[in-house]
Amino acid sequence: YNWRDVDPSIFGTLVEQALDPQERKRLGAHYTPRAYVERLVIATVIEPLRAEWEKTLQAIELKKSEIAPLGPFDKQREVLMSEARSYAERFHRKLTDTRVLDPACGTGNFLYVSLELMKRLEGEVIDVVEALQGQTGATWLARSNIDPHQFLGLELNPRAAAIAELVLWIGFLQWHFRTRADMPPEPILQAFKNIEQRDAVVETGKNPCRPIWPEAEFIVGNPPFIGGKDLRARLGDEYVKELWAAHPHMNESADFVMYWWDRAAELLMRKGTPLRRFGFVTTNSISQVFQRRVMEKHLNAKKPLLLVMAIPDHPWTKASADSAAVRIAMTVCEAGNQDGVLREVTLEQGLQTDTPLIEFAEKAGKINSDLTVGADVTSVVALKANDGLSSRGMMLFGAGFIVTLQEAEHLGLGNRPGLEKHIRDYRNGRDLTARPRGAMVIDLFGLEADEVRQRFPEVYQHVLAKVKPERDVNRDKDICRRWWLFGRTRDEIRPALAPLSRYIATVETAKHRIFQFLDASILPDNMIVAIGLADSYQLGVLSARPHVTWALAQGGTLENRPRYTKSQCFDPFPFPAADDLQQQPIRALAEEFNAHRKRVLADHPHLTLTGLYNVLEKLRTGTTPAALEQPDRAIFDDGLVLIMQELHDKLDAAVFDAYGWPATLTDDEILTRLVALNKARAKEEQSGLVRWLRPDYQIPRFGSVKEKAELDLLGGGMATETVVVGPKPNYPTDGLEQVYAVMAVLSRATIQMDANAIVLTFKQGRKIASKVTAVLEAGLRYGDLTSTDGGRTYRLRRVA
Repeated sequence: YNWRDVDPSIFGTLVEQALDPQERKRLGAHYTPRAYVERLVIATVIEPLRAEWEKTLQAIELKKSEIAPLGPFDKQREVLMSEARSYAERFHRKLTDTRVLDPACGTGNFLYVSLELMKRLEGEVIDVVEALQGQTGATWLARSNIDPHQFLGLELNPRAAAIAELVLWIGFLQWHFRTRADMPPEPILQAFKNIEQRDAVVETGKNPCRPIWPEAEFIVGNPPFIGGKDLRARLGDEYVKELWAAHPHMNESADFVMYWWDRAAELLMRKGTPLRRFGFVTTNSISQVFQRRVMEKHLNAKKPLLLVMAIPDHPWTKASADSAAVRIAMTVCEAGNQDGVLREVTLEQGLQTDTPLIEFAEKAGKINSDLTVGADVTSVVALKANDGLSSRGMMLFGAGFIVTLQEAEHLGLGNRPGLEKHIRDYRNGRDLTARPRGAMVIDLFGLEADEVRQRFPEVYQHVLAKVKPERDVNRDKDICRRWWLFGRTRDEIRPALAPLSRYIATVETAKHRIFQFLDASILPDNMIVAIGLADSYQLGVLSARPHVTWALAQGGTLENRPRYTKSQCFDPFPFPAADDLQQQPIRALAEEFNAHRKRVLADHPHLTLTGLYNVLEKLRTGTTPAALEQPDRAIFDDGLVLIMQELHDKLDAAVFDAYGWPATLTDDEILTRLVALNKARAKEEQSGLVRWLRPDYQIPRFGSVKEKAELDLLGGGMATETVVVGPKPNYPTDGLEQVYAVMAVLSRATIQMDANAIVLTFKQGRKIASKVTAVLEAGLRYGDLTSTDGGRTYRLRRVA
């Protein structure tokens, strides 16, 4: 066959498709399309070389300007011309000394594209030399030119490693015959041994260690796509144990690719290193917490790295049938601490073709470790004010725990006393965003196995038969031992949820960031983040634009769906320091939109929360109701989505007011202010002022001695529900404001309160008892309050 015009990059696809599908998945082997390779190679290798060439050309032009006034026989002319040529020749020598390393080279696509693009640049240099000496530069070029020995690779797969070397020679010879009339010098093929078949991240054996990488001026490539949680399953226990032993400084949740990223970063910062830049393709999870930890230590070091270019969310192409859709990121680093360029995808078309069309918007500035420019949300810290209130839901480690209502009744629900506390309604992410399945779950938390067998024998036999066999083969000995309990019982969140009638929940990974109340009887799945707050004011703040913008920036994505992580999204988030008058409209709007969503979902079985918010998003991005097509139009009509939009817009405005910020802020401005507020709150907390979200629950567990003492002074379980640490507010003199003030106290309560407990939250204390009682009695008459003990204690009427 004639290989003269064949693009050698096809070998990557050939080898990928030749691999057994399971082997391909295990290795995380995905060969990068030519267009994507070129994008990263240009940013990593060609841009710095071209920047040097531009400076060289400027120096040549300056010499030529000195030559211009001289006569043709002036001796100085040839001297200056020789100096001009020397600039170009010096740059060319640098080109021929430049080495490019791909430490996961596969079939050599990155190396081949680097060779081709460097040869193009070399061609420009040759043209300049020829113009300066007035004759062909072939003789001069024959002495030295860019060839495969400069392109170094490490590759574990022996077939791919052998092909990589072949690809480089095909590329080199193609370029020669396209640009030259003569034959290349003998021997045409030389054994440079520039592609090494070995592991790039661990030398296994008695004392596992990191392999030595060949020295190079540039490192570029696409290491394997294997998530940190999948390392053992994909690579085996023994290999992963040796990997971690060789890299003790790495967090064990880091993705496999980050071992390459970390090693390249370390090499870049070594004293006397020849390495100038490195660039890698990774999955877009690089901006998430466990991957950021790897980057942050290098980006924030005393001698920091600089992200000179980053694309945080780039599409993949030609996804194989045995793998999920993948979104990638590209990062390019060099030493320094100046601005970089962030490229965000604005258009993607033709992803299933060989010529995908992708367009970008660019932002210049310091690129943060979460691959953003602007406010560095990665610099925020967890606030004590939010301690102990959120967690992911239950992780079962046994499908046998899940039962239907009919199965639950067969197991004794309704007949066995106390079983209603241990077989509960259960929700996963799809239950919340679409429609509940009607699933229940056996939750034996707090019981020993013998107690289960004696009190609930049917349940015991069910779990013994359906769960224990699965647990017996689990590698975690503790999970095996506690076979009748969930694998992760979430002890940390249960006390926060226990006294509540409802709590806030959001699906960890979902298209839209939606918060809703769940009834306290419902147990959340592992993919739901549960927040132990029952106040609709707090539901309103979490649902409004400041927090949603924050969550999108902090939480990262899975594929193309935003994630909400407790440690990054909830724990550092600074709630507004709102007074009762600012809280009340937020509370009322949150109750109204929560009730509105529940009502339309109950009335129309075809509606889902995801569907409602899909249509709402279209309205917010400029689609008119008249332009909606079916089934969006049906969702719009039955879901009363314009009312949803109005309520959300009013809620956003109310929350901006509570912060004291204009509602016209851009997303970047919101993040800048929230980052600054987080730092201010952290400083307050260091000085002893904590704005607890739920002081009744948090202070006994996390508060200072002084705060606990102030809490004890109030006494009584009901009073502690609304304890105010520090100066207490005045009870208003205006009648309407008195109603708002009392309702605000009750809205923060998680159990019923009496008048005495409420008056203790105000400065005037028992002097206002009769006025508070009058407000409570009026609220009961008008239906705003409920009482289960004949008017002794009260609770705000709520929609769960």
